[in-house]
Amino acid sequence: MLAMTCASATCASATCASATCASATRTSAPARRNRGFSLPELCTVLAVAAVLLAIGAPDLRDLIRTQQLKAAAGDLFAAIDLARAQALARGRLVKLAPLDPAGTDWALGWRVFDDRNGDGQPEADELIVQHGALAPGIAVAFAFTNLAPPYYIAYNGAGRSCADGNSAAARWGTMSLFHGGHIRRIKINMLGRARICDPARDTGCDGAAAP
Repeated sequence: MLAMTCASATCASATCASATCASATRTSAPARRNRGFSLPELCTVLAVAAVLLAIGAPDLRDLIRTQQLKAAAGDLFAAIDLARAQALARGRLVKLAPLDPAGTDWALGWRVFDDRNGDGQPEADELIVQHGALAPGIAVAFAFTNLAPPYYIAYNGAGRSCADGNSAAARWGTMSLFHGGHIRRIKINMLGRARICDPARDTGCDGAAAP
């Protein structure tokens, strides 16, 4: 009887010891799982991120400039197309000209208007659309058959690009947009039709050199 009691006590003691170990294991496990980054590890991650950012920054800037140039060329092309469509619809002269008071800097924006009196300036009821300044850094070169400022693009009632004051005289040329080493050109032919081209990719896309 005494032997059985001792055996039971021994088993109980062993059970308690096992329970104590299990409890200790459960208590210490979460502590290991919740341990965060050490300072050296965090510094290493930040250093790697800084290097990757420095490598990718030039490509990101170039991508932004390319997208800005494409948007500017697309907006200017749309304005030219609108001027021609409005000239056909109205049956009279419609002009596209820069907002620059000197009439030379297209990067400051432009406007399309019905030039009824031929003075090159729109009245309040003659303005069709106006576009604000382009993104900083974009330059525009204007090279048409008549190089004298102020610059403009005019369409007569037949949809032909023409000279101001003489709607029968054809006027054609190229507008070149530059930004971050990239170029887009808008070419208008003798019939007044416009197209956008990239000299790095398209043939027959010559024009002014980059400033």
